[in-house]
Amino acid sequence: MLTAGTLKGNWATLLLPIGADDSIDYGRLAEEIDYLLGVPPDGIYSNGTAGELHNQTEAEFDQVQEILADRCRRAGVLFQVGVSDPSPLISLQRVRRTVALRPAAFQVILPDWVTVTEQEQIAFLHRMAEAAEGTPLVLYNPPHAKLVLPPPAYERLREAIPQLIGIKVAGGDARWYEEMRAIAPKLSVFVPGHLLATGVQEKVAAGAYSNVACLSSKGAQWWWQLIQTDMEQALEVQQRILQFFDACIVPFRNAGYSNPALDKFLAAIGGWGDIGTRLRWPYRSIPQDEVEAARAICRRMLPEFFEQ
Repeated sequence: MLTAGTLKGNWATLLLPIGADDSIDYGRLAEEIDYLLGVPPDGIYSNGTAGELHNQTEAEFDQVQEILADRCRRAGVLFQVGVSDPSPLISLQRVRRTVALRPAAFQVILPDWVTVTEQEQIAFLHRMAEAAEGTPLVLYNPPHAKLVLPPPAYERLREAIPQLIGIKVAGGDARWYEEMRAIAPKLSVFVPGHLLATGVQEKVAAGAYSNVACLSSKGAQWWWQLIQTDMEQALEVQQRILQFFDACIVPFRNAGYSNPALDKFLAAIGGWGDIGTRLRWPYRSIPQDEVEAARAICRRMLPEFFEQ
């Protein structure tokens, strides 16, 4: 069972291959999982933002988790199930339906239509922990959450909910890192993939649910190992990652494309799987014909990510 001390590393997200009729292509999804298992990352997780958690039926959710669990168990690779939904009742039902799959942890978001007070946050996580039957919880609290918690709030939640072992957060300035250093020994703190070297250098980050792994899970795993052995070189790689993002990703973000669209675009640039850039209606997808130009820039700026 994962603990705050053992939850670490480079975790890859599932991206949903979407057909022209807006259906999930489960065959391509299985191929994607098989590719990731061949890397492998430190773990795989489902139904994060990049997995379009907000745009699935419950039957589709169940099928995605069953495919992931079956393949990961046979390969001996850790997996986490994202049960997040803006509705707390749906999140709770998802835990109850998937607890038998024995994931390494459940990822949850706080109820996201009406924001919750601290007392309500504890009540929500307490009920989720009961339903999880001993499986740990990870709070997914990225910058686009409706309620982004300050560092002291994470420690209060950890004290109230012993099964809470980790958090996914945005990172921050020097003061944020200073406050988080007091929490990091008690919770596994995961920062954005493109800031992982900084997070580790600041003695806060234990890993990343990684957007960089969308570009290349092999490259992200190589970089994670480099962070452990040569921080100076790892920070130089991070600087080039950020330069690539500024050149090829930020313009699409500024044009109003969603984070799932950006993550699928990264995967298309990396070219490691048959995922495509298509999002489900009503969300806009970055056109496939933008991929080649961005890939050429990426190969020039981050050649190591194509050599692993």
